[in-house]
Amino acid sequence: MISNSIFKAYDIRGIVGQTLDTSVAHSIGLAFGSEVRAHGGDAVAIGRDGRLSGPELSTALADGLRAAGVDVIDLGLVPTPLGYFATHVPLNGRQVDSCIVVTGSHNPPNYNGFKMVLRGAAIYGEQIQALYQRIVAQEFTAGQGSYQLHDCVAAYIARIVSDIKLARPLKVVVDCGNGVAGAIAPRLFRALGCEVHELFCEVDGHFPNHHPDPARPENLQDVIDVLATGDAEIGFAFDGDGDRLGVVTKDGQIIYPDRQLMLFVRDVLSRHAGGQIIYDVKCTRKLAPWVRAHGGEPLMWKTGHSLIKAKLRETGAPLAGEMSGHIFFKDRWYGFDDGLYTGARLLELLCRTDDPSALLNGLPDSIATPELQIKLSEGENFKLIEQLQKSARFSGADEVVMIDGLRVEYPDGFGLARASNTTPMVVLRFEADDEEALERIQRDFRRVILAQKPDAKLPF
Repeated sequence: MISNSIFKAYDIRGIVGQTLDTSVAHSIGLAFGSEVRAHGGDAVAIGRDGRLSGPELSTALADGLRAAGVDVIDLGLVPTPLGYFATHVPLNGRQVDSCIVVTGSHNPPNYNGFKMVLRGAAIYGEQIQALYQRIVAQEFTAGQGSYQLHDCVAAYIARIVSDIKLARPLKVVVDCGNGVAGAIAPRLFRALGCEVHELFCEVDGHFPNHHPDPARPENLQDVIDVLATGDAEIGFAFDGDGDRLGVVTKDGQIIYPDRQLMLFVRDVLSRHAGGQIIYDVKCTRKLAPWVRAHGGEPLMWKTGHSLIKAKLRETGAPLAGEMSGHIFFKDRWYGFDDGLYTGARLLELLCRTDDPSALLNGLPDSIATPELQIKLSEGENFKLIEQLQKSARFSGADEVVMIDGLRVEYPDGFGLARASNTTPMVVLRFEADDEEALERIQRDFRRVILAQKPDAKLPF
């Protein structure tokens, strides 16, 4: 019996050999293919990241899709953004607006999963649960779809090179953490005219050097070390499937995505006066004033790449971003999250100055924690947040925003607690004007969390 636990809020993700195997992949193909046909489609593009289980899961997925009566166009080994890109350009002479990329993103090597676009829109929530219900009820269409290979890498690189113009060549360190971005990122940045110092760009599903998750500072240490000793001007790091970007300055400062977004905001709003800028609840409180100061309208929204993409489509906003590193350009691009394209857009802005690090380090900043986690049992994270939303009272707070967990705004900072939609944990983040305010806000959160769950192991 297929486990409902793998059907997450934004995608499908499980442990290979436990909750995910070829029979599950085949069933997902049948269900997704049936859904495509129900929505009037007839073809699906598929791709996979560099995980060891990718080839067999991808083959089983393709077989399921074809058995549902849809044609399969296999992109092969590609970063997730290339799967999204494939839904916007002709593939072997036809337009295909649905795709599935077999990827475990930044999860450990024994995980894998599926990120999906159905008829031009990333699916999430109830749509993902509908796939599970189809499988349980065995409500599948039947047919005999075709199968063909298609390489869209050259078209993808050509599209970016036609869009991005660098005023001067830059020297950049590129760390792909042995993820699938390594197959394309060095080639792309060299095509833009950059001098590239490669780190761990060999695709290896064992991830032998460090984990491909640039949101964790320890995974950026290799980039920091190379920048300190070499002549490169900027450092990039990518996650396992290439849809997120980490940025490090020459002097070893990590420029987190909410600050990267500030630079993009200034550029994008110069062409979209009054445009909305979407950002998730984890982002810095310095962002909204920055957006307003540059003539835009800030809009805070729920965390999750599929949720942000849906909001982007709904509002027509030209730009969105998440603290996790997903950046979404509708300005000059297609509105999907793409770490490679984000890197190219950043280079375009950085090459206009002689000192890229000074430009990045000069962006508004504050004292903030990285993402902190309270590990709980399955389902307990949602229950705890629900209890806090109902009963918690915060000292001296200006506002409690509950669009996604609790973001508590104070005059001199904020605290956030939200249930992760992918793992059984509560995610926390704190930011303040000074250390004293940070400690006071954390003390306030410590009090309300322990009142609900006295045995909680708090990471702060």
